[in-house]
Amino acid sequence: MKKRILLTPRLILRNWQDKDRLPFAKMCANPEVMQYFPKPLSTKESTNLIDRFIERYEQNGYTYFALEVKDTAQFIGFIGMLDQTYKSSFTPNVDIGWRLRKDAWGKGYATEAAQACIDNAASLFGIKKLISVASHDNLASINVMEKIGMKFQGKFEHPSLTEYPHLNPCVWYSINL
Repeated sequence: MKKRILLTPRLILRNWQDKDRLPFAKMCANPEVMQYFPKPLSTKESTNLIDRFIERYEQNGYTYFALEVKDTAQFIGFIGMLDQTYKSSFTPNVDIGWRLRKDAWGKGYATEAAQACIDNAASLFGIKKLISVASHDNLASINVMEKIGMKFQGKFEHPSLTEYPHLNPCVWYSINL
């Protein structure tokens, strides 16, 4: 399996490795990182999520990739593309998404890596359109969507969040590649 997928001036988007499991679990257990998700994840839930990302890569050639800082090889989160099939007016479609450790926030990493995904999605992965979804209050993610040229398409009630009304409505953005 190819290890490096995309490079940016500061970052490496790559396939998941066993060494990512513990820092990913710590990241996903952080309530601030998981503020716009139903709940922080247990270590087992985080491990299962990595396994699903690996499986999606093997099926599609793309996934939410592990993200590391080039100069330090430090794991800081994930970013990439994943098929979304929940019931809505704009799915099935390919989502661009990210989650970063709190100490990686505010450094432009999400925007830099997301732009690399946008720039390469068509040529490397055959993706013609990307969507992105966030809770209406997640202004940091919405800001990244706008910085990478995505356009606001509307609000919707995410069917996976019906038990978490504070996370709805969600917004969705898209970009044609």
